[in-house]
Amino acid sequence: MDISTLCIHGCEKKYDITGAVSVPIFASSTFAHPGVGQSTGFDYSRSQNPTKEHLEHTVTALEGGTDTIAFSSGMAAVSVLMELFSPGDHIVASYDLYGGTFRFFTHISEKNGIKFSYATSAEEISEEITSDTKAVFIETPTNPMMNVVDIEAVAHITQEKNLLLIVDNTFLTPIFQKPLALGANIVLHSGTKYLGGHNDTLAGLLTVKENANTVCGLAEKLRFLAKTTGGCLSPFDSFLIIRGIKTLSVRMERHNNSALLIAKWLTNQSKIKKVFFIGLQDHPDYEISCRQASGFGGMISFTVDDEQTAKSILENVKIIKYAESLGGAESLITYPLLQTHADLPQNEREARGINGCLLRLSVGLEAADDIINDLKQAIEGGK
Repeated sequence: MDISTLCIHGCEKKYDITGAVSVPIFASSTFAHPGVGQSTGFDYSRSQNPTKEHLEHTVTALEGGTDTIAFSSGMAAVSVLMELFSPGDHIVASYDLYGGTFRFFTHISEKNGIKFSYATSAEEISEEITSDTKAVFIETPTNPMMNVVDIEAVAHITQEKNLLLIVDNTFLTPIFQKPLALGANIVLHSGTKYLGGHNDTLAGLLTVKENANTVCGLAEKLRFLAKTTGGCLSPFDSFLIIRGIKTLSVRMERHNNSALLIAKWLTNQSKIKKVFFIGLQDHPDYEISCRQASGFGGMISFTVDDEQTAKSILENVKIIKYAESLGGAESLITYPLLQTHADLPQNEREARGINGCLLRLSVGLEAADDIINDLKQAIEGGK
């Protein structure tokens, strides 16, 4: 079945007898038992709810996994993921990483005794592995510098050393990238972003693919942790993500096509010094992108000539909104220095290229020419 069809019909399980085309919102915290020792399959919504289950089955189908667990936010998913590890365990993570994930690692996980090393490539990841290493955690493309990690190359390393490979697939979604098919064990999504697609809800998802080479009972462990810690996705928010996924395929194509046009335009502007978009052929990871993904997504980062130009753009955009987040219908521009990566120490930010001249653009569904014209007038100071 084509993935665009899976987006709409990813879960064929029926939950009522009315013939409803859309899955109902089962706004119930608890479910009655048919008898002693009997269950309908649903007991308490913190454990499972029919609307949430529908979403989980859909994402499992899209990612080619064996199970998915939905959470109240992307960070709730990260927090449960980290509960797989114990004090003394070591994780190798992407050097360039979403600021919220880095904050969780450094302020929560390290406090709990988990150790981290950071690397940019498969070769560097291999060098960082120690006898205490239990997993490799990568974003690709990375946030906000748009570096690409060779998933298959990293998977060869983790499989050889019997380590978990966790991939954050938020930026490309299963429409363009399938980490599990490339050897990953767990895929992470901030469902808030492209899966939801409308900037109207928060969600996180973990999809697992279990086989003879993975940790036995991985999905069962994650479900136990999710039930115990309580960060489950509500029925209404599950419905919103299901609704968003129905148009995911067509939205991603539009994001992708517009972003390529805008990135090419940015490269020709005198006040734009560097454009980070994995769909540009001069991107250092372009060949890896073409090999492991079928599209480039809608995320662009770029540096300008000075901080004044950066602030002028942020204060003068009209169609584009100066706001955090990404992946929605509306184009959003973000200042990583003060927003997504504000909690990184200054030396860490600067080492990654995150400074006062860096902006991150989430290309929305508006006409590409309108986005370009908005950027043009903002670069010129709102003239």
